Amino acid sequence: MQTKFIFVTGGVMSGLGKGVTTSSIAKLLQLADQKVSCIKIDPYLNYDAGTMNPVAHGEIFVTEDGGECDMDIGNYERFLNQNIPKSHNITTAQVYSSVIDAERKGEYLGACVQIIPHVTDEIKNRIRKIAEDEKLDFLIVECGGTVGDIESLPFLEALRQLRVEEGPQGVIFVHVTLAPSLDVVGEQKTKPTQHSVQELRRIGIQPDFLAVRCTLPLEEKTKKKIAMFTNVTPNNVLSCHDANSIFEVPQMLYDQGIMDSIFTKFGKVGMVNASANWDKWNEIAQNMVNHEDQKVKIAMIGKYVTLADSYVSVNHALKHAGAKIGKSIDIDWIDSESISDYNILSKYDGILVPGGFGTRGSEGIINTANFAREKDIPYLGICFGFQLAAIAFGRNVMNLEDANSTEIKADTKNPIVDLLPEQKDISDMGGSLRLGANEVKIKENTNAYKIYNTNSIHKRHRHRYEINKKYIPEFEKNGLIFSANSDGGKRMEILEITSHKFYLGVQFHPEFNSRPGYPEEAFTAFVKAASEK
Repeated sequence: MQTKFIFVTGGVMSGLGKGVTTSSIAKLLQLADQKVSCIKIDPYLNYDAGTMNPVAHGEIFVTEDGGECDMDIGNYERFLNQNIPKSHNITTAQVYSSVIDAERKGEYLGACVQIIPHVTDEIKNRIRKIAEDEKLDFLIVECGGTVGDIESLPFLEALRQLRVEEGPQGVIFVHVTLAPSLDVVGEQKTKPTQHSVQELRRIGIQPDFLAVRCTLPLEEKTKKKIAMFTNVTPNNVLSCHDANSIFEVPQMLYDQGIMDSIFTKFGKVGMVNASANWDKWNEIAQNMVNHEDQKVKIAMIGKYVTLADSYVSVNHALKHAGAKIGKSIDIDWIDSESISDYNILSKYDGILVPGGFGTRGSEGIINTANFAREKDIPYLGICFGFQLAAIAFGRNVMNLEDANSTEIKADTKNPIVDLLPEQKDISDMGGSLRLGANEVKIKENTNAYKIYNTNSIHKRHRHRYEINKKYIPEFEKNGLIFSANSDGGKRMEILEITSHKFYLGVQFHPEFNSRPGYPEEAFTAFVKAASEK
């Protein structure tokens, strides 16, 4: 059977939830026993998200195969509970690089290389290749940016061409837009949606569905007005109102008949559009929001806390773990650069330090890690939080003068954390970190072994520095052990203090493996320890 395509575009403004809409439609199709996957198109000129500031762009999500991708890839993985490869994040730079390489090799046979057809053909080929290689029933493609952006135009043109080539029963367009309610008037306004759809139609795309973001459910009169001005039937104007959890959105769309409409438009009338999987998914979705009376307070001490999306996978992983043990997670984001009174951390049930890079805010994290150790507060350090916990221990327990990381202080007397050997001759910043899944070997009779209940796990990495092995004997003599390693023992992966209530640092990024209903084990152990009074 030929793959069917669903293209998701956005209008009015960014941040309306294209990624959640894409993930929710994909989930509904998966629950209907269809083989489905998602693509995220990012029209920016970066080759990938790796060199972007998380405060400006949001989290850099690392795939199993080592891609540094847009955070929507993480949404797809969490909703579908399946790994998404890096080829599913297409950027302008990737497309243009391929076209320029082909031109240099003479593959266009002397043609004048242009946006149409050469760039648009490259975009279409990438989309079709994924559909064919993975033998998908449905491929959902989210086009980043907002309709009207100059940089999005080649991608929208490619999607328009695909609709012509695949035929009306091969492609559906879903346009995510906005119906704001002004406090002074109280009614839902349709003009932003009208203008957004007009812009989309001007470039040759007529949407089949409108996913309209609104605070309260879309009123029937608003639906009819939108339908009249956009040439979309009222039944296909979908209310995407505020929900307690993003995992409730699939049910919200299903209740409005989106599955019947999709199958009808694709000529698949009579297909089963629900499955036994629904019960499991609804149980997971409900479990994410049903524990408000049992809160666990977590302090997240980081460098990019001004934007919650900077740590979106960590936030989700904590909530997955909380749902697993019947707790609600209350997260306070605290800037590691501005914290001065560490006693405020005593009011929290647990302290988590996520990943990061560079000098700024590092002393605040080192002091936080030491405070958690001294006060016996459950601590989980991830990547940078793992490395700085080791430095805190070196300074305050082992009394190593000037203990530090060469990333923070190049001439430190005691480089507890140092550059990976293979990184020493690298000059390019992008795509040059230690990336993707690596096997981690866990020692028996350790807390790490109790947490994972196995000798071998595969976890995703994103780092350039590592623990300096020459200090390990002294660490272990003083009560901090390295309970897991990788690459034949060359690299330390987990540290723990066994005498502590819960003190764990991991070099890898466990948050990228956490899924609703299937929380990552280190997060579950951390939240469980934090919930025990």
